[in-house]
Amino acid sequence: MAGDGYRLEDQVGHLLRRAQQRHLGIFAAVIPELTTTQFAALARLMELGPVSQNQLGRAAAMDAATIKGVVGRLVARRLVETALDPDDRRRLVVGPTPEGRALYARVVPQALEATRRTLEPLTPAEAAHFVALLRKLI
Repeated sequence: MAGDGYRLEDQVGHLLRRAQQRHLGIFAAVIPELTTTQFAALARLMELGPVSQNQLGRAAAMDAATIKGVVGRLVARRLVETALDPDDRRRLVVGPTPEGRALYARVVPQALEATRRTLEPLTPAEAAHFVALLRKLI
């Protein structure tokens, strides 16, 4: 209804989704070989070293089903490898392969460029404030 005070283009969820779509497009253009979720999982593995699939999902802010699919695709591409945890054979440990480490090292500058391009419309101060506000929201 015209008089109900609701305008989609003013809603935070809509704006966040549009900003994410913008970033995803930029990311795909600069790093076509990985999705953002694949890159996030690989980045966390580079930070943490081998961890359980569940730990990786928590560290990369992905639910169990999502991280399972992401790990499966990374394994298929030989960017990560999995093994049963010798202390708990119910647990799957995930770690980067040499190929995964090499790809990660090669695309980190491109990932930084994707962030730069995403924030490009903002001044440096605005970008820093925006990132700080996003951190506060999560």
